Amino acid sequence: MSGSLFDLSGMRALITGSGQGIGLALAEGLAQHGAEIVLNGRGAEKVAAAAETLTAKGHRALGVVFDVTDHAAVAKGVEEIETTIGAIDILINNAGMQFRTPLEDFPADKWDELLRTNISSVFFVGQAVARYMIPRKHGKIINIASVQSELARTNIAPYTATKGAVRNLTRGMCADWAKHGLQVNAIAPGYFKTPLNQALVDNPEFSAWLTNRTPAGRWGDVGELVGAAVFLAGPASSFVNGHTLYVDGGITTCL
Repeated sequence: MSGSLFDLSGMRALITGSGQGIGLALAEGLAQHGAEIVLNGRGAEKVAAAAETLTAKGHRALGVVFDVTDHAAVAKGVEEIETTIGAIDILINNAGMQFRTPLEDFPADKWDELLRTNISSVFFVGQAVARYMIPRKHGKIINIASVQSELARTNIAPYTATKGAVRNLTRGMCADWAKHGLQVNAIAPGYFKTPLNQALVDNPEFSAWLTNRTPAGRWGDVGELVGAAVFLAGPASSFVNGHTLYVDGGITTCL
């Protein structure tokens, strides 16, 4: 009986930004627990390669390419999934980007790009998917926040602003949609070895700072995010709503 709390069989998950890194790791993790996976990204080749990686391991996966920062493209893409593939039971809003530079020198175009990629996409895709979930009275939405939803660090103030917004948009989605049977939560990863963080991983000074700053004393592995995602995607979290789950090795306990 307890196993059924984490069984995703018969469920379909759309994961944005899932051609690599955290998104692909979460896709494989949910697939291992029975979910059918719909991968998404802007690069057709990368999405196709990710889908091939999962299907080669015996999972059900396919890719749908659309730009999550384009409201019209999102509406069309979600409609295509719903009408030609099937109902979306789980949405993971994972697409994101980073740009590092001192705030006084931060380019306005990069500010706009960060907002569109990290927060507008969560609204666009969340809204489009929720419009199908609401009549069904069921659905799981998981937004990928960050420890920067809670903390701040030099040279990434705009990124921090977007991830703080993801945390509060998650709460707002819960406030509006919980009454329709949806559970909307967020996962806030700490510092994980991903392509987005490769510059930091390769920086010995930063890695030394991180291991000293984090109670667990190390970088995270993307596979360590899977348990949180499976919990929030499945029956086990049926009364968890509007919550941000930090998976960070304890770094947010040491403010």
